[in-house]
Amino acid sequence: MPAFTLVELLIVVIILGILAAVVIPQFNKTTDEAKLRGMVTNLEHIRKQLDLYELQHNGALPSLAQFTSQMTTKTNADGTTGGTPKFGPYLNMIPTNPFTNLNDVSNGGVGSSSWYYDESTGDFRANCHASHSTY
Repeated sequence: MPAFTLVELLIVVIILGILAAVVIPQFNKTTDEAKLRGMVTNLEHIRKQLDLYELQHNGALPSLAQFTSQMTTKTNADGTTGGTPKFGPYLNMIPTNPFTNLNDVSNGGVGSSSWYYDESTGDFRANCHASHSTY
């Protein structure tokens, strides 16, 4: 039965370490790309639903203060939820931003929330990092 020397075992461990150093960053890159694709898909869906909301509400957009309720529950033509509303819901829930794991919406500066929404223009975008605010 052949036996392995300490030097041979150390060489194997070093080779495995080098392989791990090469492979692990590739997994991290793939994870970030998947998060980015998920975020872009969420943005496309929300923007389409905002367009539908605007169309059904005579050109009006959801208010920032009522954004979540106006997008996730049925609404009347004036945006209220009382009585027997017939429009919506447009989203089941505000999606979680995969980079922050939150679903908060504001109109503050980059990093102040997961999503940015401007009720006067309907602009909806990622707000978690400066590089994501262009999507």
